Amino acid sequence: MAGFLKWPLLVTLVIFNVANAQLPISIFNGLAEDDALHVYVTGFDSNHDLVFLLSNGSWFYPDPAHPSSTPTPVTADIAIPVGGQGQAINVTLPGDLASGRVWFALSPMTFSTTVDANGVATLVEPSVTDPADPNAAVTWDFIELTYSAKDGLFANISYVDFVGLALGMSVVSADGGNQVVLGLSANATTQICDSLQRQAVGSRQPWDKLCVAERRRILSPNTFLSLDPGSFGDYYADYVDRVWTVYGNETLIVNTQGSDGNVTCTASGQSLYCTGDNRGYDKPTTEDIFGCNSGPFRIEAGDNDMRKAVVPRLCAAFERTTLLLDRFQPGLSPASYYTEAPVNYYSKFVHDNELDGRGYTFSYDDVSPTGEDQSGLITSDSPVLLTITVGGPDLAS
Repeated sequence: MAGFLKWPLLVTLVIFNVANAQLPISIFNGLAEDDALHVYVTGFDSNHDLVFLLSNGSWFYPDPAHPSSTPTPVTADIAIPVGGQGQAINVTLPGDLASGRVWFALSPMTFSTTVDANGVATLVEPSVTDPADPNAAVTWDFIELTYSAKDGLFANISYVDFVGLALGMSVVSADGGNQVVLGLSANATTQICDSLQRQAVGSRQPWDKLCVAERRRILSPNTFLSLDPGSFGDYYADYVDRVWTVYGNETLIVNTQGSDGNVTCTASGQSLYCTGDNRGYDKPTTEDIFGCNSGPFRIEAGDNDMRKAVVPRLCAAFERTTLLLDRFQPGLSPASYYTEAPVNYYSKFVHDNELDGRGYTFSYDDVSPTGEDQSGLITSDSPVLLTITVGGPDLAS
């Protein structure tokens, strides 16, 4: 944690930028090796146009003059270089940024765009599943953020798709408050892959195959299933059947944590029905549970607010296998997550290797009882500095 002690010391460099509705970002290279770090910032400006941040603090706009559905590489110098181990760089977002990402890579990355007939440019994001992607051999990762002068900052570390580099972040607010997400330890990928390897031997499930690129990257089960559909078979099938049996005789209570309050749900036949929901929930498959966005967890146009509240909480309960531990969801603390078979060992081992247990491992990892955060989301309505450490905070000394 020593590296995070230096964050407050950087505030004096940037605190006077608050009045300009800009967001200063400090990036620290704490990698074990003396690797240079390549940083990229992408997102949409206040006019919803695609932008890249240049090292001089201005936005770069891809040329919209030539419509093309074929990805066109961005040739402008959009990389923000950070020196080797122990080096830091300060950059500033010149204005609002929506659906933003700060990308980190150990070698240069290639970004491409497409442009539609209306001249609207769209980013073609790097892929961890396409071997033909120009970044396939690059070790990279990102944090997600949205910033506006009106609403402030929302940022998170996400392992929903994969684990790459060890990232941590901190936000200092104008009132002096400091929120910290420590992220993964420096050698987390090795430790997680070792654990997945042991689990694969014991369970005869392909947990070890999640580790790719010479163990420099770990795919989430949902991402892996896009490459090898059906590879986990009916991993959750028996558990789903047991849930249906229990709640065919008992009542499941889902706390929507909103104006709808507690909702009662019961199973009948192949569906689970929740009072006030506009339709039932069919039994989810293994793929549905790992992804949380298909089958019964797909939110469709016309679904009511009740369903939009129940879906995240129900899928999180399946993901963490807590439905047979407590009929009130969400109600248990993280100590009870991933303790009942079948276990999502990717989520379990990633959280085990997070220094504070925080960082999304599936899309609804922000579902929790009050005060029990697992997501690693940080928010501030008056941020004066966002600091990101790459390489694990224990190395940033």
